[in-house]
Amino acid sequence: MPMQVCMGAMMQCSFGMAPSSLVVLPKNTTFTDQVPDANIMDHVPMVNILPFGMCTSLANPTVAAATAAALGVLTPMPCIPNTPAPWVTGAPTVLLGYFPTLDNVSKLMCVWGGVIQFTSPGETTVNVP
Repeated sequence: MPMQVCMGAMMQCSFGMAPSSLVVLPKNTTFTDQVPDANIMDHVPMVNILPFGMCTSLANPTVAAATAAALGVLTPMPCIPNTPAPWVTGAPTVLLGYFPTLDNVSKLMCVWGGVIQFTSPGETTVNVP
C-alpha cells in the first residue's frame, strides 16, 4: 500500500542531476511524526519543489541555448522547476485540506519534460489506500 508523503520526502527528476527535498507548509494542520503532511496541491516551484541541481532537458531554454553555444554538446544548466499542474493522482479516497492526500507513488510533470517522483516518502508509519 502507498505511504503518506510529508515534509522532507526525497524526490528525483528524470532530467535532474541531484535529489531534492519536498517542502510542505503547515497550512493543512495534519502532521505525521510532527512534520506536515502533503496533498496534491503542494507542487509550487521554489516553494514546495526545490531545484534538482543541474537540468539536462533540451526542452529547458537555458539548456538548449547553452548546448547550441557549445556546438551541440549537451551542456547542463541550473535547474529551475516549472510545475504548474498538481501531483497525479494522489490518494483520492483520503482528503487533506479538501484535496487528495499525496502518496509516494504520485508523479509530478515539469514543463521541461521531466517526471518527478519520490525516492523516500519522508515517513514510513502511515499507509493510505
